[in-house]
Amino acid sequence: MKTTSYQPPHAMTPEITRLVAAISEIVGRFAATADVTITPRLRRENRIRGIQGSLAIEQNSLSLDQVTAIIQGRRVLGAPREIQEVRNAFVAYEALSSWSPTEMDDLLTAHRLLMAGLVDEAGVFRRGRVGVFKDQQVVHVAPPAQRVPKLMGDLLHWLKTTAEHPLIAGCLFHYELEFIHPFADGNGRIGRLWQTLILSQWQPWLSYVPVESVVRERQEAYYEALRESDQQADATRFVVFMLEALRDTLHQLTADQVGDQVTDQVKSFLRVLTVGEMTLSEAMKKLSLAHRPTFRGNYVHPALKMGLIEMTQPEAPRSPTQRYRLTPKGRSILKELGNV
Repeated sequence: MKTTSYQPPHAMTPEITRLVAAISEIVGRFAATADVTITPRLRRENRIRGIQGSLAIEQNSLSLDQVTAIIQGRRVLGAPREIQEVRNAFVAYEALSSWSPTEMDDLLTAHRLLMAGLVDEAGVFRRGRVGVFKDQQVVHVAPPAQRVPKLMGDLLHWLKTTAEHPLIAGCLFHYELEFIHPFADGNGRIGRLWQTLILSQWQPWLSYVPVESVVRERQEAYYEALRESDQQADATRFVVFMLEALRDTLHQLTADQVGDQVTDQVKSFLRVLTVGEMTLSEAMKKLSLAHRPTFRGNYVHPALKMGLIEMTQPEAPRSPTQRYRLTPKGRSILKELGNV
């Protein structure tokens, strides 16, 4: 299919620059503190949160507990369609790593998985006109159906060749897909899924970032950002909204990851060291501890092993004047915990 050099209309504003920088900093800090390894428990929990959030935006009424139960194969009382939506979404999100975000066939396959058993036209572009309604009023009329294949071809070609940062490219693709509205149903959920896929091509672990749950909490603002961008024929407002949602989701994720890896004892030791270097005796006194072997085993050794603290005299570990201090990694963790 012949494509054009289409460029999604948007402006690179100072606000977008700041958001990209902030998100990149969080990503770098997360890599330094967690070795870019989200624990299996958090991966599953985050994926379920993302699925529940994305479907809730589409009026699926199932709770997080119900969605969890369905994914675990347990029986749930609920509308059959809503249960099917959950099963479909889980299959689609689990297949993310097998797709390329620039391949038309992969996009159609993803839609087929998301909408199987829910619409007749699962995995194919719409054949009729569609509009987006709010309070029984039309707020967006999508391009004619005959233009959809060409428009989507142009959009995928742009994504394949763009020099935009993946953070921005993901937002722009999401917005443009919603504008084109290529499918009879399921455009919102495929747009959010595809943005996650684009992000995962930049940082694979971002496929487990449940930005959909934050979007669900700000659902009205999400639709307002879409409307404003439509009215201005410019995606800048939507890009800002999605970057803010991603930044806030990452803040929560890194805090959860830190909490999953660092024990309460180590956290309390790190907090004590925020005032400066200390001997073990001074730290024990601050923590109201008296048993040195327990302190070494549960506080000092784990913190040293994780690189959260360091000795002031590493060449003489048994020196009577030995003191301990936070490393940059330790300070980063405390920052995520809200203690620095």
